[in-house]
Amino acid sequence: MTIIRSPFLVTALVSFLGVAVWATAQSPPARGTAKQLIGHRGASGYAPEHTEPAYKLAMEQKVDFVEPDLAVSKDNVLVCLHDDTLERTTNVAEVFPDRTSPDAPSRQPGKHWLANDFTLAELKRLDAGKWFKPQFAGTRIPTFQEMIDLVRGSGKGIYPELKSPPLYRSRGIDQTKLFVDIVKKNGLDTADSLKKMPVIIQSFDEETVRRVSKELPTIPRVFLTSRDEDVTEARIRELAKFATGIAPEKFVIARHPEMVKAAHDAGLTVTSWTFKADEKTQYPSVRDEMAHFLYDLGIDALFTNHPDQFPRR
Repeated sequence: MTIIRSPFLVTALVSFLGVAVWATAQSPPARGTAKQLIGHRGASGYAPEHTEPAYKLAMEQKVDFVEPDLAVSKDNVLVCLHDDTLERTTNVAEVFPDRTSPDAPSRQPGKHWLANDFTLAELKRLDAGKWFKPQFAGTRIPTFQEMIDLVRGSGKGIYPELKSPPLYRSRGIDQTKLFVDIVKKNGLDTADSLKKMPVIIQSFDEETVRRVSKELPTIPRVFLTSRDEDVTEARIRELAKFATGIAPEKFVIARHPEMVKAAHDAGLTVTSWTFKADEKTQYPSVRDEMAHFLYDLGIDALFTNHPDQFPRR
């Protein structure tokens, strides 16, 4: 074999390899390598959910995103609250004993107080912390605007969930419009803002996710589900037409681990929920459980009540 030692060929080869190395270095990381930690209702394992202490602690525990669930007050203000009703996480039964809501949707028996039946001023009278631990007595329900102001400038993102859109539609309230308006008022949908404080929208309500895909197209949006039928390949392809991610409850992913690849192939991220240190599972610890879903099953992000247990690698 004759070897031709051409200075021109050597130079060209070195240049080619240099470009290839540079291009590899500039490539974005492969999907799934940058796992995201979302503080579920804040650091709700340690502080009363959806309160300033829970949100602050979540940020201290180095979450990537803080989650506010959003409800609507009687005077059309978005507030941070998980349940449609107030009795579980506030002292509403003491402050407004005669203001029960007979038509309040609830899976639990007993009296209920629908948040939408109270003005913001009335909601601010409620203690949203004492139920969790006495040391949090006097903690108030934050508005979505207050939550935005709290997180802004921290380098963390927000992951708002539009709770119960059908309930508000049945009452003639456009929850999605209220949300879109406050997002635009704060400029949260601009490229510059999204770099400083990322936003991801989530909802179980398909109509809502479809709508924000049109009205807030720059913001990623995730479809939440607890249903096995939402993780079939055909359904995943349909969701990819308007969502950027899917978030099945963890038992759905455990039953259908193949859905992670199917979602990734369709261009969707995969998030799961909720990982709790005080929940009995087959895993030695919640850290081990999270590690299995993140690194064995390959999901991209998860919600946890205990952000300090997140297994970063």
